[in-house]
Amino acid sequence: MSTPLRRLYVSASAITANVKRLRELAPARDTMVVVKANGYGHGAEVAARAALAGGASWIGVADIDEALALRAVGIDAPILSWLHAADQDFVEAVARDITLGVSTIAQLNAVALVGRGTVHLKVDTGLGRNGVGRDNLDEFLTVAARLHDEGLLVINGLMSHVSGTSREADLGQAERFVHAHDLLVSLGVTPTHLHLAASAAALDHPSLRFTMVRFGIAAYGLAPTSDHTDLGLTPAMRFEASVINVKRLQPGDGVSYNFRWVASTETTVALVSAGYADGIPRAATGRASVEIRGTRYPVVGTIAMDQIVVNVGDDDVAEGDAVGIWGDRSAATPSVAEWAEWADTITYDIATGIGGRVARFERP
Repeated sequence: MSTPLRRLYVSASAITANVKRLRELAPARDTMVVVKANGYGHGAEVAARAALAGGASWIGVADIDEALALRAVGIDAPILSWLHAADQDFVEAVARDITLGVSTIAQLNAVALVGRGTVHLKVDTGLGRNGVGRDNLDEFLTVAARLHDEGLLVINGLMSHVSGTSREADLGQAERFVHAHDLLVSLGVTPTHLHLAASAAALDHPSLRFTMVRFGIAAYGLAPTSDHTDLGLTPAMRFEASVINVKRLQPGDGVSYNFRWVASTETTVALVSAGYADGIPRAATGRASVEIRGTRYPVVGTIAMDQIVVNVGDDDVAEGDAVGIWGDRSAATPSVAEWAEWADTITYDIATGIGGRVARFERP
C-alpha cells in the first residue's frame, strides 16, 4: 500500500494534556471544550474523547448535526449546540439529550412544541452576532421564563460571547451579561450554567469565568491570540505531504504560474504533493517555508491547487521524503501561527481549512 500523498496526524494525548493545563490556568466549576467544525480540523470524535479525558465536563458544537454525530459514536457527555436553521426541527436533538442554545422567541416556541427540551439562553452582549439583542431581551426572557414555568422546556443556562476587542469592551459585555442574568432571576428562573468566556477571555479575565468556561482553539495547542504563546500547550496537529519530484534548475528558470519566482542561481527544487485544495493558503505565496529532513526551506513560486515547490539549494533531498507543512515548531516544522501570519489570517482559519482528500491518522 502506497503512502498517502497528504497526511494529517492528530495527537489525542496532546489535546488531553492541553485541557488539563487549561483547567489549571483558568479554573471554573465546569469546562466546555468546543469541537465544532470537525474539532477545529482535528476530528470531532477524537477531540471530544480526548477533551473529556482531560477533565472537560461539556462538549460544544455549532449545529445539531455535529451534536448528533457525536451521540452516534457513543459520546454521552453533555453537549451544547447553538446555531440553528430558521425552520429547525428540534425533535431528534431533544430525544438525544442535546442542550440547545436558543436566541429567538421562535426557537423557544419550537423547542417548547417538542416538550421538555433543555436550553441555554443566548444573549448578545455586544459581539453583534447570534443571541437575542437588547431591544428584544425583556420579551425573550419573559417568554422563556413562562415556558420554563409551564414545564414545556428547561432553562439550564445563560450564555454569550465576548468580542475580544479590549479589556474594557469585554468587561462591559460582562456587565450586560450579569444584567440579563438578574432579569431572568427576577422572573423566577435561576440558570445553573453561566458562560461567557472562550479561550482568550477565560485565560485573561478571571471575573468572566462565571460557572463555566469554553475552550476552543487553545484545547488544540494553538494560541487564541499572539498574547497567549507561552501557556505550556502542545500543538495536536501535524500536516505532512511528500516530495514527489526533484529537479535541478538553471539561472533564469521560473517556477509555477506567472513565474513569481525565478532562479537566480543553479539550484534544486522539490515538488511537494499538497496545495490550496488541501488547506495550504495560496495567500502565503512568497512567504512560506516547510521542513524536510529537519531543515526549513522556502516555498517558491505560486502555491497551486495540488502542489507547492520548495527550493532546497544543493541539499540532498529525495523523492518520498516527508515534508512537514505545519506542526510543532520544536521539530523545525513551521507552526500553524506562522502560516497564519504568512497568509495574513488567523490560526483558526488555517486549522479548519484542511481539505477532504487529506488522509487522517491518530498518533501518540
